[in-house]
Amino acid sequence: MVYRGEKYMAQKVAKVGVKKEPGYLYFVDKDGDVARAKMARGGRKKKKR
Repeated sequence: MVYRGEKYMAQKVAKVGVKKEPGYLYFVDKDGDVARAKMARGGRKKKKR
C-alpha cells in the first residue's frame, strides 16, 4: 500500500482476468480470492435533470 498523509491509497497488485459485470463491486476477500458483491445502486443509468 502507498501511504499518503494519514490515509492509505489503493494499489493494483496483479491482473487476474476477471470479466467485470456492471452493478457489482469486486474485491479480495479474507481468503485471498476475488469476490463480488451487488452494489446498492450499481448498474443503473443516471437520470437526466
